[in-house]
Amino acid sequence: MVDIHNYSSPSDKTSDNPFFQPFDTPFGAIPFDKIKLEHYRPAFQHAIQLHNTEIDQIINNKELPSFQNTVEALECSGRLLELLVNTFFNLNSAETNDDMQQLAEELSPILTEHANNISLNSSLFKRVKSVFLNKNRFNLTPEQQTLLQKTYDSFVDNGANLSTANKAIYRKLSQQLDTASLAFERNILKEINDYFLIVIDKKLLKGLSDDYLEMAAAKAVLQKEQNGWLIDMTAPSYMPAMKFLDNRDLRRQLYMAYATKCSHANANDNREIVRSIVNLRLQIANLLGYKTYADYVLKNRMAENSTNVYKLLNELLKAYKPVALTEIKMVEQYAHSLGFQGQLQPWDWYYYAEKLKSRQFSFNEDILRPYFELSKVISGVFDLATKLYGITFNEVHHIPVYHPEVQLFEVYDNDGQYLALLYIDFFPRPGKRPGAWMTVFQEQWADENENNRPHVSLVMNFTRPTATKPALLTFDEVKTFLHEFGHALHCIFSNITYASISGTSVFRDFVECPSQFMENYAIESEFLHNFAFHYQTGKLISSEMIQRLENSDNYNIGYQCVRQLNFGFIDMAWHSLANRLEGEVIDFEKEVEQATLILPSIANACSSTSFGHIFSGSYAAGYYSYKWAEVLAADAFATFKLNGIFDSKTADSFRQNILSKGGSEKPMTLYKRFRGQEPTIDALLDSNGIKR
Repeated sequence: MVDIHNYSSPSDKTSDNPFFQPFDTPFGAIPFDKIKLEHYRPAFQHAIQLHNTEIDQIINNKELPSFQNTVEALECSGRLLELLVNTFFNLNSAETNDDMQQLAEELSPILTEHANNISLNSSLFKRVKSVFLNKNRFNLTPEQQTLLQKTYDSFVDNGANLSTANKAIYRKLSQQLDTASLAFERNILKEINDYFLIVIDKKLLKGLSDDYLEMAAAKAVLQKEQNGWLIDMTAPSYMPAMKFLDNRDLRRQLYMAYATKCSHANANDNREIVRSIVNLRLQIANLLGYKTYADYVLKNRMAENSTNVYKLLNELLKAYKPVALTEIKMVEQYAHSLGFQGQLQPWDWYYYAEKLKSRQFSFNEDILRPYFELSKVISGVFDLATKLYGITFNEVHHIPVYHPEVQLFEVYDNDGQYLALLYIDFFPRPGKRPGAWMTVFQEQWADENENNRPHVSLVMNFTRPTATKPALLTFDEVKTFLHEFGHALHCIFSNITYASISGTSVFRDFVECPSQFMENYAIESEFLHNFAFHYQTGKLISSEMIQRLENSDNYNIGYQCVRQLNFGFIDMAWHSLANRLEGEVIDFEKEVEQATLILPSIANACSSTSFGHIFSGSYAAGYYSYKWAEVLAADAFATFKLNGIFDSKTADSFRQNILSKGGSEKPMTLYKRFRGQEPTIDALLDSNGIKR
């Protein structure tokens, strides 16, 4: 196999393209300062040619197919291409522009065709199938068995067993699907960037904090060169407005813009794209012998089938919906006591819910913000990892990053060994898609020469600093940081042989377990007392305030759960279709959401047209995973609560049995090795204060 760290362009030995020579950077970090947009196309062309050469070497090997000369060789092939894909498409999500999006649309069908050329190669599949059918002869380790199964399944799931005619159909459908998914994501970013509301009269913004107004005024000048206050659909702008803005008409205007994203008859309309994606997925599933796309996906999940997914969703709905309806009634009654008349609408919910929360628990998120100064939160989260696992983080400035705001850390193990690079990108920008996510520029893998450590990236859209104040996070942003950091630890600790099953390359309904596990620390006083100092006075957050925070943590927990279940039901409905969708996207969603409807349905609101997780991400027929993994995470944290939330022995078991193992074995096998038993929903219900 060709080593990506030791090659040059076959056509130009002196090229200035950084991808045509080994990276001259510490740890082989990507030299972002040297990469230009024009470098990608020739680099992709070369990487594809290189990968094809490697595939030909496997096919033309005269020896009988073995695990090493076929499956392992295939696993080790295409490393330059993988590096390019990770670099380009990660930046297309975090730091893109029109030219980059145009190139992404050109590259996507090329890459899909290349992937199809491999998965539909009958000679290559013949060798893989031979190894699979004769696997008992090879004395494979559990990790090798997993890789073999995953490799074989990947070929079958991508059409290797199809007839020649059906392979051609599969190629066409998969290319169309990739193009549609890319367009879906592009439209969301454009819709968010296109929308803004500038308010000239400050009196209309009553209820918003001085910090928020300072941020909004700065955005108006910096982004639009206008006086006034700018509100948009980025999380740090939108959510505080919905919680604290007294002006109901403005809240309604903002809500309608947010809730109808990409569902208007304009250039960013995703309705037809949703229909296209759903129907393409159904065609692919049918072509491969499955009744629905969910059937196709779930066979390689912990849930195994739709019946088990719906069992969990319905069990949770039964437990949480009565609680949610009671919560809504209480908030509505409180709103009436303040003079509100009629039924609460969605644009009223967060506003009055926040007022009732402030009354019941004597604080709101603005009281907490001064204790969550970003640099202190970073120190607190890193210190948590040090307490649990002994690892340390060293910020560096001599390695290039892809944007000046990105911070970079070297991560070292408790014995001083280098573990990973960790990039963190905190703030919203026009070139960054919404939300928060973890990704990798380089996976972890090992061979006889080295343990190739991962380069991990956390990307978020948190509250920016202003001219007079540092970045002060909301409590929800602190939890989001912990969540994504849990994903990062899953990659940082990965210690297996094969990249395709390392880190977070696990079953989709298991991947959220380490991330949701970390969220549990957000209300623990032993955690908060390590870093939550008031940014002005230096005073430590009080035990009384933490107790109020803990008391309020389950506030409206029923509403929160049912809202997430709503997304899970919508996802499953789209991907449980057994016939083509011919009707309207909004009408379909309205019918599905009846079971989870707890606030009035708004005629034009539609979450599907901006549901990036399932239509441009990897959560199709998998959004239920958040609740599935939440059960696992609550059960796991119960063990820490029993033994001590910083107990090193428990943490080491969690690291060794789960975080370091990637997808090398079945998730339940790994989980039971840590916990000693399978989980139930009891720990989640207990932590949420829900009675059966």
